[in-house]
Amino acid sequence: MPKSLKMGNTNTTRNVNGFKGVWQMWHEKGEVCPKGTVPIRRSTVDDVLRAKSLYDFGKKRSRSVPLAGRRRADTPDFVSGNGHEHAIAYTTSSGDVYGAKATINVWDPAVEVASEFSLSRFGFCPVPLMALTSTALKLAGRLVRRCIGDSRPRLFTYWTSDAYQSTGCYNLLCSGFIQTNSRIAIGAAISPVSSDGGNQYDITILLWKDPKLGNWWMGFGDNTLVGYWPKELFTHLADRATMVEWGGEIVNSRPNNEHTSTQMGSGRFAEDGFGRASYFRNLEIVDADNSLGSAKDITTLAENTNCYNIMGYYNNEWGTHFYYGGPGKNPLCP
Repeated sequence: MPKSLKMGNTNTTRNVNGFKGVWQMWHEKGEVCPKGTVPIRRSTVDDVLRAKSLYDFGKKRSRSVPLAGRRRADTPDFVSGNGHEHAIAYTTSSGDVYGAKATINVWDPAVEVASEFSLSRFGFCPVPLMALTSTALKLAGRLVRRCIGDSRPRLFTYWTSDAYQSTGCYNLLCSGFIQTNSRIAIGAAISPVSSDGGNQYDITILLWKDPKLGNWWMGFGDNTLVGYWPKELFTHLADRATMVEWGGEIVNSRPNNEHTSTQMGSGRFAEDGFGRASYFRNLEIVDADNSLGSAKDITTLAENTNCYNIMGYYNNEWGTHFYYGGPGKNPLCP
């Protein structure tokens, strides 16, 4: 792990200055996995039916809208297609990246229809994006309302090595991510969640490259390693990343230029602040020396700030952080 971290306890529950850690719902029944095994969420017939075919079961649907001409050359390689909207922060310095860490506020946003989702995510891009290559990669710890078929926020992972074209997979639904931890279930529901003006709950995610073996690891909570993506999955990211992005994403499936009421984050705009708006705090980067440091030189971006927005800040306690989100459809976002 990065030099400043040590292996920790998986339990992240805490109450410090009004925010708390969270856990997974399956632990409420006292369930544990036998030694030498890992928890795997059971796939159901409904899971397969929600996919358009057995071939792409567990895979992310590719985006057919070209990126060129729809964004500045120095912005992340995700904007914009198939109704995806974002409010994100991303690194703008030219330094190499060997990992990143963030603490993510957990909410249960309203989603208008089953074909839409709302998620919080962070991940990496491995090449200079002005090249417009098709090798963008995200290793993501995310809260999602998709693929599972219910409305609970869940921790999930995703990888791709060719910008969603033919490779990649969610969770453990196909090969890629190798889980090593017996206490964290990828795809399991997270509980409890934050409430407006009430207790605030969050999770901490670390994505980090092992400098010895070259695999990319995911950590959860108090520095507990969950599993890894083998270096053989990737080309450019086998060496390092060049950009980190954090933030929210929704899908708007409404026709005729009408906007969805699917919420991002808490459903409130960034300016509502702590206890109302959702946040990412303590954004950190792992450098070539395998050391964690506060993320510097980040830029924020949202396609339609009348629907969802983002505001970045820095202080001694939360380091680099931001609030983000929004309600979607409203008088200024019809």
